Amino acid sequence: MPPLMGLHTSRLIATLAAVCLISSAGVYAADPATKPEGKPLLAFDKPVTIVSLGDSVTGVYYHTGGWGAYPEMLEVALKRLHPQAKITVINAGISGHTTVNGLARLDTDVLSKKPDLVTVSFGLNDMVRVTPEDYKKNLIETITRCRAAKAQVVLCTPNAVIDTGGRPQTKLTQYCDIIQQVARELSVPVCDQRTAGEAHRKRDPWGWRLTLSDEIHPNMDGHKLMAQELCRTIAGKEVSLADVGPLAPALKKTVKLLKEDKPVRVLAMPPYDTLITSALQKSHPNAKVEVTVWQTAGKSLADLQKESQETVRKLAPDLVLLAVPRDAAAGTDEQFVNSYTWVMNWSLSFAYQEWDCVVIHPSVTAPDSTGPRDDLMRQLIRAQHLHLIDRKPGDKEPAVILFNKWFEAALTEAAKTP
Repeated sequence: MPPLMGLHTSRLIATLAAVCLISSAGVYAADPATKPEGKPLLAFDKPVTIVSLGDSVTGVYYHTGGWGAYPEMLEVALKRLHPQAKITVINAGISGHTTVNGLARLDTDVLSKKPDLVTVSFGLNDMVRVTPEDYKKNLIETITRCRAAKAQVVLCTPNAVIDTGGRPQTKLTQYCDIIQQVARELSVPVCDQRTAGEAHRKRDPWGWRLTLSDEIHPNMDGHKLMAQELCRTIAGKEVSLADVGPLAPALKKTVKLLKEDKPVRVLAMPPYDTLITSALQKSHPNAKVEVTVWQTAGKSLADLQKESQETVRKLAPDLVLLAVPRDAAAGTDEQFVNSYTWVMNWSLSFAYQEWDCVVIHPSVTAPDSTGPRDDLMRQLIRAQHLHLIDRKPGDKEPAVILFNKWFEAALTEAAKTP
């Protein structure tokens, strides 16, 4: 894949300032025109159940931090528009699945939930394993069976992707055209995620790139935009999710182990390998902490990416502390984004999160210096919906105090969550 960018930081900041809305949850491309309101597909004056059927872009995986994806964000969006309504969105996305798999589990995973509406999003796997003829036939059968069960259907085109040999844009266009054709023939509404993504890419290529976890999977910033688009299709109104943070507390697994008086196995980058035991024992004096050091000195970002792939999931720790130093070099901004994102990706379990992962910004360790990609790091971390320990401007507290304060607050917060 050819490099997409390579912008100097000053150019990056100028570009983002001109075309993006920056929030604590990440960066969102500014839409120059508000889309007209549409007619809602559902009445929200009674309980509503929606099931989202799809593949890995629908399901909950490491790309979005492992606690939610666009279906979970859709529920948040709809509840913002209808705060008094009882709305449930069920995620029925499974990695690698096609319309063939979707049909096979339609009764158990979808129709058994008695949905009022079903969103259907397949294509990125179908285009490499299912013929166009079968793809169309499967979509029609899915719609027919949902309607027979008194459920409305919304077809979703796949998200916009980076062109690759395995999934060329021309073929993706063919499958998106089939979705539109089926929608016209059966009078089914379409949430055109690909067109929305392509519009984003056209007006702000770099901003769009930063909503991706890899060539085809959006990160959580990308999923928020998808949820906003789907919400507009279903509810007929715009809503912003830019301010929504991680969906689970930072130390959910850690607190559970501490409560059970079990050891907490930590994989930590320096210098936090030497600080984590005392940080946990301030709140839990009898905490048993087993630390494995993930050395970073003298390593490039590509080195750390490779190590994360080879180490973390095999180790399956209880807590990962990522503290990538500023001197972990990468040549271009694109290389930095790719490697840094994959360090985070590989530091998470494949699907729903099995351990905690916290990222510590270099400013915590080195308060008197800055790096050219400091803000880019922050954006990538938030876009992944990971919890970040950061230093506020002007804060000169020693790293150990800032680190301990963050852990004390995070442990307290996690303890309140069921």
